[in-house]
Amino acid sequence: MKAQRGFTLIELVIVILILGILSAIAIPKYIDLQTSALIASKAGMTGVVKSSYAIAIADLQTQPTVTQLGTYVQGEGVTVVTTGIQVTINGITYIVPTYTDTACTTPTAAVGNVVMCVGSIP
Repeated sequence: MKAQRGFTLIELVIVILILGILSAIAIPKYIDLQTSALIASKAGMTGVVKSSYAIAIADLQTQPTVTQLGTYVQGEGVTVVTTGIQVTINGITYIVPTYTDTACTTPTAAVGNVVMCVGSIP
């Protein structure tokens, strides 16, 4: 009698069960990774604007306006708006807020306002 080749139904069910368990573990970790990447991107863009703010102060020898600050921020999708610097991360726009006081409580209301403080992307 010839030996039969192939897998039994039990073996196939066990393999599918193992793949399902591995998928159940991997998918939530992937979603958490996306969230962590977005948080890191927001922090990175906030850092870019804050660094540009420091460079603008050193270059201009005075506090920059929102428009002047916008010229120092390098990057794709960066535009100046009345309340700060608008940046695009993964197709979604966020605003790095700027303030007219050093306590970061009074938001800028016009692109000509002097920036005294740069906030973080919420």
